[in-house]
Amino acid sequence: MNLSQIELLRVLQENDFNLSRAAEKMHIVQSAVSRQLQLFEEELGSPLYERQGKKLIGLTSLGRRIMEEVATINMAKKNIQTIAADYIDSSQGVLHIATTHTQAKYFLPKPILRFREKYPGVRIYMVEASPEQLINKLHTHKADIAVCTEKVGEDNDLVVKPCYEWHHAAVAPKNHPLSEGEISLERLASFPILTYSFGFTGRSNIETAFKNTDMALDIILAAADTDVIKTYVRLGMGVGIIAGMAYDPAMDQDLVARDLSHLIPSSRTKIAYLKNNYLPLYTQHFIEELLVAAKELNLQ
Repeated sequence: MNLSQIELLRVLQENDFNLSRAAEKMHIVQSAVSRQLQLFEEELGSPLYERQGKKLIGLTSLGRRIMEEVATINMAKKNIQTIAADYIDSSQGVLHIATTHTQAKYFLPKPILRFREKYPGVRIYMVEASPEQLINKLHTHKADIAVCTEKVGEDNDLVVKPCYEWHHAAVAPKNHPLSEGEISLERLASFPILTYSFGFTGRSNIETAFKNTDMALDIILAAADTDVIKTYVRLGMGVGIIAGMAYDPAMDQDLVARDLSHLIPSSRTKIAYLKNNYLPLYTQHFIEELLVAAKELNLQ
């Protein structure tokens, strides 16, 4: 058993057990991949993969257990490299942030700007995706931290830090009936609604608000992007339910925003990262910047 064979198991898993793609990733010929896998299984005395002919189609029960240890070894290897780089120069590096469109546009700009002033040598890469995809990017080491509202609290392998609390708002054109008067769940339910897709930006709390009532929202359009929702509100398709922070008084002067904090439970944005993942000093400082920005936001 050697580290190259263990690395091969990881690469095979990341490439859906495709031998040719794994060989390409490891810069060796496919026959060498097959041979190393054969030697490893012979040493263990049992197959790690279910096979259909020469094709690998999945892991055996032993294979699944072995892959848990492979993940631990891979994490240790990455941590060793990161610790060494951090020791040599903690002001240089790369920070990968996985987040949603709403967080990227309305919350992250200020803390990122402050961070860049302190760490100009750190390159920042941001990927926008659904909460489920963000969690996957943490587990596959394609992101160092995730910033989002949904899902991350359900994963036991993550450290989850509460960041800031926020509320939804209803947005409508200025001449819309909902632009004035008292807002209730009944009034909201009487209009076509445009809001977030399932799993995005507190959609679960919107559902919760109506769960114990006899009313049902007529959601005619759902999107992951707040700007998309506001675009179709402007076209007169209905009332938008968006994150309150996503309403910009300067850019959205043609729309009226109505606070829904008394109707829809508050949502909490969270910061998440893998429990056993070593965070370089600059990443720790970035998290501190996020928490400072969150505190300022909650005080507004």
